[in-house]
Amino acid sequence: MEYLERILLDEIKKWVGRREIILIKGPRQSGKTTLLEILGEWLEKKGVKKENIIYLNFEDREILEKFTTDSKRFTTSFIADKSERYFVLIDEAHYCKDIGQKLKLLYDSFKNVKFIITGSSSLEITSETARFLVGRLFSFELMPLNFYEFLNSRDKRLARVFLEKHKQVREFIFEGKDLEIPSTDIFSGDLLGYWEDFMMFGGYPEVVKTEREEEKRIILKNIFDTYIERDIVSFLQITDTIKFRKLTTLLSSQIGHLISYEKLATSSQSYFKEITKLLDILQQTYVIKLLRPFHRNLVTELRKNPKVYFVDPGLRNYAVNNFNTLDLREDRGELAENFVLNELNFLAADRFFINVWRTTAKAEVDFVLNNTNETIPLEVKFEELKKERIGKSLLSFINNYHPERAIIVTKNFWGERRIGDTVIKFIPIVYL
Repeated sequence: MEYLERILLDEIKKWVGRREIILIKGPRQSGKTTLLEILGEWLEKKGVKKENIIYLNFEDREILEKFTTDSKRFTTSFIADKSERYFVLIDEAHYCKDIGQKLKLLYDSFKNVKFIITGSSSLEITSETARFLVGRLFSFELMPLNFYEFLNSRDKRLARVFLEKHKQVREFIFEGKDLEIPSTDIFSGDLLGYWEDFMMFGGYPEVVKTEREEEKRIILKNIFDTYIERDIVSFLQITDTIKFRKLTTLLSSQIGHLISYEKLATSSQSYFKEITKLLDILQQTYVIKLLRPFHRNLVTELRKNPKVYFVDPGLRNYAVNNFNTLDLREDRGELAENFVLNELNFLAADRFFINVWRTTAKAEVDFVLNNTNETIPLEVKFEELKKERIGKSLLSFINNYHPERAIIVTKNFWGERRIGDTVIKFIPIVYL
């Protein structure tokens, strides 16, 4: 079987030796089942007996029914020797009612068993497990491939080139380490070609594995249709799929823009309360990401409407029915902005809050990374720059907040400026 290398795999391996339950959650068809299979093979190579690795798929109704009826007795049937270590890998755990309560019982009953589970819906799997598994659960998210994982599947040499510069960029953004600006960059054009392919069809594993464009489109359609049928209709009991699809289409045309709940309700023949519910479902099932405003000045800074982005550009392009190349698209700037947010979420979500900044005077900065110690503005300018140019909105933010550093993400331009005590780096988007 062809496996795409995933960064999360190495992270999970670090925790396999501990007792805590491991939860891998993420969008449907992001590769969670494959990751479980790889973990099982890795455990065998580490010396775990094959019969001590139990794989349960809760999409199999017979297995689900037996586990749901008597989870303790069902689990006991696999344990031949209580002195040995066992690994129970449960795929699609969210199909089990009261999964959190059952896992707590099993965790407390079987000291020699390590449970690793997956779930497609953050909305259900987290709410169900969190109440019962406090202190017993480590949670990870497996999203569609990010740009490095995609590039590594296409050209390992260029992936190594990317990783070297990406590490320096990451250390500047998140740790403030100095970043040397190269006088020439012989690889950015090659990387940009792969990046544009990535922005067209996204990072779902089955899409990445497929070469033909027609097949990629069909796979994306199947991913979306399966998501509607299983997660939305069967699992969450949302029966008005026409309204749900219409809302998703409306949002797909608004990426990078502030949404209006009232306009969304009117356009989809809905009402405010239902729209907020559907938006929450779309977030918790990993279709969209809503970005809230950053504010400290309650008088001049807007605090209400969020911006909307899609978790995967391919799924977004399917929803908006546009797979044209970037040079033919009016939304290339918004797609670039969407890409930057997804990469920031992957790299910084555990260290920074990510917000948008917008004032009553209509000054706006695309992203603000912030925690108790730092505030870092980041602007996206996906255009051909010939020299360092800083917009009025970013200047306004710098003058108000005096950050140590700021970032302008460009199409292919490297540069550096300093304003007061703030150092501003211009970084090509392919190295983020």
